[in-house]
Amino acid sequence: MSMIDWRLQGVEFSSCNCDWGCPCQFSALPNKGYCEAVVGMQVEHGHFNQTSLDGMRWVAVFAWPGPIHEGNGSCQVYLEDTATPAQREGLLTILSGQETDPGATVFQVFSSTIEEMHEPQFVPIEMDIDLAQRVAHIRIPGVLESIGEPIRNPVTGEQQSIQLKLPNGFEFTEAEMASGSYQTHGAIAIASQNGHGHFANLHFTGRGVVR
Repeated sequence: MSMIDWRLQGVEFSSCNCDWGCPCQFSALPNKGYCEAVVGMQVEHGHFNQTSLDGMRWVAVFAWPGPIHEGNGSCQVYLEDTATPAQREGLLTILSGQETDPGATVFQVFSSTIEEMHEPQFVPIEMDIDLAQRVAHIRIPGVLESIGEPIRNPVTGEQQSIQLKLPNGFEFTEAEMASGSYQTHGAIAIASQNGHGHFANLHFTGRGVVR
């Protein structure tokens, strides 16, 4: 299948309402019966055709009434207001799962489960993601805030380093597990405290995850 040439590479912090580890990563049902998440990515290198996506930031808010694979989900995407029209078009095409082989990326897989896609918003995005230290702070003033921090031993308080490897994963090959909290006030208003979080270096093309 012919498709537009694109690439997206950078660091991600994702947080959801499930307990640490997230059952979805193990093909299990969500422990609270439904799925909500806030995902942010700092693009280090990327392009969509001849348009550079270097330095772009995006955040997506998701909500499903049940397990993700059952569908009926909602999504709202936020892009940096500094993005040019061409950069907006490229990022929105990628994030909506277009110009991608079926099942090849998390964007394409999730797109098949979304029933309500809210209009994208172009806003100032504050984002600091440190995978090595397992800390993150994502903020859109007046709209959302997401915080990542290390999982701590409940007895000693010591930070714990926990990795998950998915050799055939459609989002990442390896991720660092963390604790995540978020609150949003946009078209999708959700909140979670000290739930699942993960950090990962992402690298995609329309053919899938680059390993």
